[in-house]
Amino acid sequence: MAPMTQSIAIALVSGGLDSMVSAARAREDGHRLLALSIDYNQRHKIELAAAAKIAATLGAERHIVLPLDLRAFGGSALTADIDVPKTGVGSDIPVTYVPARNTIFLSLALGWAEAAGARDLYIGVNALDYSGYPDCRPEFIAGFEKLAELATKAGVEGHPFRIQAPLQNMTKADIVREAARLGLDAGLSWSCYDPTPEGLHCGLCDSCRLRSRGFEEAGLPDPTRYAVHP
Repeated sequence: MAPMTQSIAIALVSGGLDSMVSAARAREDGHRLLALSIDYNQRHKIELAAAAKIAATLGAERHIVLPLDLRAFGGSALTADIDVPKTGVGSDIPVTYVPARNTIFLSLALGWAEAAGARDLYIGVNALDYSGYPDCRPEFIAGFEKLAELATKAGVEGHPFRIQAPLQNMTKADIVREAARLGLDAGLSWSCYDPTPEGLHCGLCDSCRLRSRGFEEAGLPDPTRYAVHP
């Protein structure tokens, strides 16, 4: 009997802690790993260096950094000259929301998945400890999975895609613990939206605050170098 061919997964790897854990879960699930990062001319482009380290550490067979300049659209503190909020995590959708970002990124991942013969796409969204982004919700993930079935040759021919969001129902503390369980070096990841000129996490943006709180609530040491402790 011929051995079964190992499946391929496309993992969106931003360089953040969530995407690192999500990609590691793809490996744990037994997939060969292809990593996709998007250089969208983001304010915190330093995260792409972290993404490269993470992809290499996880043994990705290929890591594509795809250029897509979303500053041409603007509309976000990450892609336009809009100040990153530093006053704390609020209840409204913040200005760090990038219009339709996860829809755009998953569409690109879907294109590579169909070309590579992959059926699983991993994305590190979570709906509990997040900054209010609409494209992190379970409804969005389910909707995109249905879209993928309708929009592709593979889907139409009966080979549907699975959008895997293994962190969907985790708190940030849960994600920190999951990184530890998987033996990951969380210090390789980057979260800050507004890095200092010295290459430190600012400590005050939403992402820094959520990251710091996650380590604190998990009871695990935070390897992050903050300019100001959250």
